[in-house]
Amino acid sequence: MTAIELDGVRKEFGDVVALNGVDLTVEEGEVFGFLGPNGAGKSTTINILLDFVRPTAGSATVLGHDVNEESKAIRERIGVLPEGYDVYERLTGREHVEFVIESKNADDDPMALLERVGVADAADRRAGGYSKGMKQRLVLAMALVDEPDLLILDEPTTGLDPNGARKMRDLVREESERGATVFFSSHILGQVESVCDTVGILQDGELVAKDSVEGLRAAAQGDMKLVVTVGDTDGLDAAVEDVRSLPEVSGVTMDTDRITVNCDGDAKMTVLNTFEESGVAVEDFETQEASLEDLFTAYTERQEVEA
Repeated sequence: MTAIELDGVRKEFGDVVALNGVDLTVEEGEVFGFLGPNGAGKSTTINILLDFVRPTAGSATVLGHDVNEESKAIRERIGVLPEGYDVYERLTGREHVEFVIESKNADDDPMALLERVGVADAADRRAGGYSKGMKQRLVLAMALVDEPDLLILDEPTTGLDPNGARKMRDLVREESERGATVFFSSHILGQVESVCDTVGILQDGELVAKDSVEGLRAAAQGDMKLVVTVGDTDGLDAAVEDVRSLPEVSGVTMDTDRITVNCDGDAKMTVLNTFEESGVAVEDFETQEASLEDLFTAYTERQEVEA
């Protein structure tokens, strides 16, 4: 069974089209990374999944339940860390977690959950005195109550220091190993790349790509970086211009005797031969796979050009 399914979802706010016919499937047990620039429609998508807003057209299901007709059944099986979360300043961390445990009729140990997210030492302090990162961890502890089948995490590392971000990634992996599905929306691409099985890229309300990072890398143009070290820089400027003019090359940057070439995966020998034919000896070279940030840029810029 699929954990999340959007079928032709469109959402209009007046004259603004926030989502334009989005089809998306997230399988049970996946860690799904949801990416997109600001204004792409990520938050609108999550709000539709949570039945905070209704789609103008199309349908959505979560864990086999229609989001509009069966939202109560969905809420019983999911945990949510929203981007615009808030806490009750007068309640302690422990009281926040106990409230969710009671609401879900669960039997979790509140201290165990607070320990797991790293704020157990502040369990009996009022949450109004928590730092932004501590509040983030507290809301995550609340989301973990009753071992949800689906975790929806919207910008989950915002406000966290490096140790907190690492703990967040570890928790995502642990939840995945338990069998939970994780829907992970973030603009910090390195965080997504390190934990996600599948990535979807939303641009201007449309899903422009969905695949594993490896699949996106294989499909993207300019999916490889070739770093070339030359021995003699005489004539290098002209050689770089020759390389830059190759149709397989999407960009070239220079740093003294090291030149980084963004090119198609099968263009390595063409680039190296062009340097040699231009009179510049290649001393060494190495290839680097495109990062998720490179792929994200390639897909979103391509969509803008096509538009």
